[in-house]
Amino acid sequence: MTTDILDRNNLVLLVDTFYTKVQLNPRIGPIFTVVAKIDWSHHLPKMYDFWESILFGTATYKGNPMLTYFALNDKIALKAEEFNAWKLIFMETVDELFVGKNAETIKQKAQSIADLMDFKINAPKSKINIV
Repeated sequence: MTTDILDRNNLVLLVDTFYTKVQLNPRIGPIFTVVAKIDWSHHLPKMYDFWESILFGTATYKGNPMLTYFALNDKIALKAEEFNAWKLIFMETVDELFVGKNAETIKQKAQSIADLMDFKINAPKSKINIV
């Protein structure tokens, strides 16, 4: 595809394509499917709302993904390698499907979000104040 991310329908395509790849990834797929036991029919609409809120500034997403990742980290250690795999799949998926300002913006935001989650989970606890 050679268009930019212009609307929710584009985000649905991105999120669906991305999570299909995630499920097949040997490093992080089992985290979603075996450990977290994601109900995709419930999770995907939340992710559509999340990315719509992030990219277009809508207030459709309600929740705190950081709390979800802290709880998941209690079940299985989430290290930089897992976050890096997530970022790589996300960036590749965006690049395969879209080109333009919003495509670049969503990649930057995804990078920042993943890096912040990695930091909050893996930084020495005495050096950060988790809110």
